[in-house]
Amino acid sequence: MKIASRSCADDLGRQRTFHYYLTVDQIPVGQFCCEDYGVRIDEEDGDSASVPSITTSPVRIDELMTLLVDNLVGPVSLEDVIDDWK
Repeated sequence: MKIASRSCADDLGRQRTFHYYLTVDQIPVGQFCCEDYGVRIDEEDGDSASVPSITTSPVRIDELMTLLVDNLVGPVSLEDVIDDWK
């Protein structure tokens, strides 16, 4: 599910655009299923990165998505940012 797109100029003045996605999987918990959230970032005409199964908490994934979008985190930095965030 696409959450946002953001554009910025890099250190060399090139325009870069990032697309942020929320990923949702179902995991079995006893007789029920639980939503398991992850994220994906695609750079327009560039790299892509995804990290599945980050949290089952809607509040926590919303906090993470806000952090990623507000700070224009790109695909290359995604795993490091998530490791620090946890």
